[in-house]
Amino acid sequence: MTAPSYILFDTAIGRCAIAWGPQGIVALQLPEASDPATRARLRRRHPGAEEAAGPPPEIAHAIAEIVAVLEGEANDLADIALDMAAVPDFNRQVYEIARRIAPGRTRTYGEIATELGDRALARDVGQALGQNPFAIIVPCHRVMGANGKVGGFSANGGVDTKLRMLTIEGAPLGSTPTLFDSLPAMARPARRR
Repeated sequence: MTAPSYILFDTAIGRCAIAWGPQGIVALQLPEASDPATRARLRRRHPGAEEAAGPPPEIAHAIAEIVAVLEGEANDLADIALDMAAVPDFNRQVYEIARRIAPGRTRTYGEIATELGDRALARDVGQALGQNPFAIIVPCHRVMGANGKVGGFSANGGVDTKLRMLTIEGAPLGSTPTLFDSLPAMARPARRR
């Protein structure tokens, strides 16, 4: 098996790295504090990865789409080929569901678990997303905890990076409904100012 190639590229959130092999993208690394740190984190997952002078056309296209998404373009990146050969089956199922979340939208870990057949799998869904090697392409940042809680994010910057990405996409944040929001408008108590 040949080692993947990778390059770093600039985005609105910093310099990311993308690694690919013959079957598609094997990793997308969000920015670390420095280029050497970004390279090191990518190489921990792919020890034999070698930096390329430039990407082949399909990877250049993927990079252009990722850059556009991080500048606010609504694109689900569904046309980008991923090589999931090394991804466990459960994680692959989670990633396939996550890839269907439209830009600017969110789902909860519990909703994904329910779609997988058992709401009790919510914690497992969170763990699978924490291992996501395709951040942005598999939009784990669009998955939230119950009741509007942000949940975790394993990228550099943690939850702040997750919130920044959701803000770029225009996702509604901090709009947890109250008990009164389900009542007809005339039956709602007046809000105090």
